[in-house]
Amino acid sequence: MGMKSANHTTPLPSKSAPRIALTTLAVLLIPLAAMQFTDEVNWTVLDFVVMGVLLFTVGLIYEFIVRKLDTKYRIAGTVLLALGFLYIWAELATGIFTNLGS
Repeated sequence: MGMKSANHTTPLPSKSAPRIALTTLAVLLIPLAAMQFTDEVNWTVLDFVVMGVLLFTVGLIYEFIVRKLDTKYRIAGTVLLALGFLYIWAELATGIFTNLGS
């Protein structure tokens, strides 16, 4: 029904994980570079680790959504994933919903 047959997909981690890891590292270079030019960006090692894990996890889940779900479920899954990412990011950055963030 909602899942594709197994013979039309490739194993997820073998080809996707290195690409997702490189993309995650590239995105993390943005705050690292910003820290060199301004005092407004002040990330600790823990900030980089947490955001790296978050980005990598979102990338893996997105790959799963794209490879395993039909188109109508893909859109819903991608929207839910994006909303979940934005919620966690906003919460960790500012504590906008609770006081878990800074």
